Amino acid sequence: MKTVIKGAGYILAHTPDMVLHNGTTQTTERIVNPESEYLKELPSHLRDWNTVLGYWPNQVYIGNKTPDDLAAIPQPWCDKTCDVNDRFGPYGQMMPQEEFLLMMQAVDVFSLVKLEKSFVETYKPVLAQNPLIDESILNRIVEGIDGAEIARLVAEEHSEGLYHNNVLVGCVNRAHDIDVNLSAHVMHENMVSKASSVLALLAALKNAGIDKNDVEYVVDCCEEACGDMNQRGGGNFAKAAAEIAGLNNATGSDVRGFCAGPAHALIDAASLVAAGTFKTVVVTAGGCTAKLGMNGKDHVKKGLPIMEDMIGGFCIVLTQDDGVSPEINLNIVGRHTVGTGSAPQAVISSLVTESLDRNGLKITDIDKYSPEMQNPDITKPAGAGDVPLANYKMIAALAVKRGEIGRADIASFADKYGLTGWAPTQGHIPSGVPAIGYLCDKIKAGEMNRAMIIGKGSLFLGRMTNLFDGASFVIQANSGPEAPAGVSEDEVKKMIAKAMREFAATLLAAEE
Repeated sequence: MKTVIKGAGYILAHTPDMVLHNGTTQTTERIVNPESEYLKELPSHLRDWNTVLGYWPNQVYIGNKTPDDLAAIPQPWCDKTCDVNDRFGPYGQMMPQEEFLLMMQAVDVFSLVKLEKSFVETYKPVLAQNPLIDESILNRIVEGIDGAEIARLVAEEHSEGLYHNNVLVGCVNRAHDIDVNLSAHVMHENMVSKASSVLALLAALKNAGIDKNDVEYVVDCCEEACGDMNQRGGGNFAKAAAEIAGLNNATGSDVRGFCAGPAHALIDAASLVAAGTFKTVVVTAGGCTAKLGMNGKDHVKKGLPIMEDMIGGFCIVLTQDDGVSPEINLNIVGRHTVGTGSAPQAVISSLVTESLDRNGLKITDIDKYSPEMQNPDITKPAGAGDVPLANYKMIAALAVKRGEIGRADIASFADKYGLTGWAPTQGHIPSGVPAIGYLCDKIKAGEMNRAMIIGKGSLFLGRMTNLFDGASFVIQANSGPEAPAGVSEDEVKKMIAKAMREFAATLLAAEE
């Protein structure tokens, strides 16, 4: 049975105050160097709402612009304004900070998120105008409390402050007095991830035209972990987000693999659909507060704005074949095995060429590759270069070695087979999946036949192994109706009748 991609959702939440108070680079700096010049200069480098709306990569992420449009704009993009500044796009939306703080309370089921009374009164009616937000979510936002009580909770009860325009407007309380896994800091991280996942879920289901009750299974692949001191990563973000999104007929579980998590999750989900276990499965992931302002020091040093001010989220809807939607070809799956090693050529070979070889395909038989789609506006000033371009150069080098392109074609390989990076620095979010919406549109339009999604991850960050990781899969044009599996109902009836005749003859012979 084939698995097709029915739709995708991509969302961004602008959280400049979380850059200041929750990004790991900033929180670490406050501990080791609280009087640093970086911390003093940082607030003046934050972008306002109108600026992030007009930022080219953000408009590409929600689908108002394409990667092709972006490639035609000279880098850097942070000093340019897109001619589209709509917060809503074909794939999803950008949400301002004030609405997102209300979303955090809406996804809270243990009354841990507290918001100031006048803040709720001012912005709840604004959130109500959002086309993705229905009464079931709005009704979860409770009347606010006094600002003095919020200040006390932050000062005396170790609560994590929620700020808007650098004013304390709420907090996230700890869920346990001594359990570090339920501290206010961790609960804040998890609430942000859950809220952004719910928003992505709602966007994807709307785009796919899927009824909420048709979803049977949800897979979450974010980079956070929820649990307590007895099972610190027990989960389950997937079911928690499904509850708020109203997916009453769904269950689910979490898949983790650092930056490669989305690729693993989509392969798992596609396999569940192909096996007939579930008819509709969604893969979702919310964002990561730790990554906010991660390269901020380099950006401030170079006089640039803080571009890592967006919480990202995505969701992909997978269903059984509808005869139209692009399909995931589970015969072309790349995997970085335990024995692969970490040499760049070995990594790319394991993820790209080995699966192609098994299916008699060349590197050039793939129309587009989507590896780590990091935004070079962010990574280049930090010294990490253009990450997508580096991946394309490695794939091109392999193609030359295999005799599939000439050495002179390396320079044009990225333009022909690659995409310009546009994803926010959110770890798992850039890893191949931001392009799925765009690639499916191109495939359905007949402008492309095959695309490869490549996820790569650094497992050594968890200090459990020094191994690298990665997985890849191919999206392709729908191949049309499948040949009927097994035998028809009439054939089954004939087989039963024949077996009964033979059995009767055997009994008759025995009696004689």
